[in-house]
Amino acid sequence: MYRILIVEDDSDISELLRAWLGEAGYQTVEAGDGLKALEVFEAESFDLVLLDVMLPKLDGFGVCEWIRKRSSLPVIMLTALDGEAEQLRGYDLEVDDYVAKPFSMPVLLRKIAAVLRRCHGDGGSRNLLRYRDLTLDLDAYIAMRDGRDLQLTAREFECLRELMQNQGRVMTYQMLINRIWNYDYMGDERVIYSHIKNLRRKLDADYIQTVRGVGYRVDKA
Repeated sequence: MYRILIVEDDSDISELLRAWLGEAGYQTVEAGDGLKALEVFEAESFDLVLLDVMLPKLDGFGVCEWIRKRSSLPVIMLTALDGEAEQLRGYDLEVDDYVAKPFSMPVLLRKIAAVLRRCHGDGGSRNLLRYRDLTLDLDAYIAMRDGRDLQLTAREFECLRELMQNQGRVMTYQMLINRIWNYDYMGDERVIYSHIKNLRRKLDADYIQTVRGVGYRVDKA
């Protein structure tokens, strides 16, 4: 499992990143200022750094310069400073990508997956699930039907992943809640109905069968 260091002083953004990355299967560690980032980086090992530019104590450019003197670890900069001069400075420091705020979390997840594949040499071993004309790229969090990107949310992607990984088997409402919400969801089953309804609309095909009163199933291809 890939480990990502999140360096971000905005607690709301940091919490959002932690939640989405956790759902995507990444382990995360957070640092709220530049000096803390250096301390954590020295103490632990990571596969990628998400680095804000406007940080207390030491800005992101300073953090990146310090990292580059010690490591070629991939760095993605996240910043509201999206002018040409700032981007050029980031690329001069050999960042792997530069993402301007506000950003789309699904797009960021794909950028992260692409950078990790490129930097860690995973390009030849894509982790794919297929069903008829559907393809799920589990590493990049991409769902496609007949070559068309389905633009799924993280929860929709996970619902479809569970059904495709268990073709021919009925997935009960509780099984889906337990696997996707990690056993700590306190709501009711209607959240599953909503996600399946949206999935069916986006798939535009009758692939997901309802087993009334029990759950859902995708037949074996």
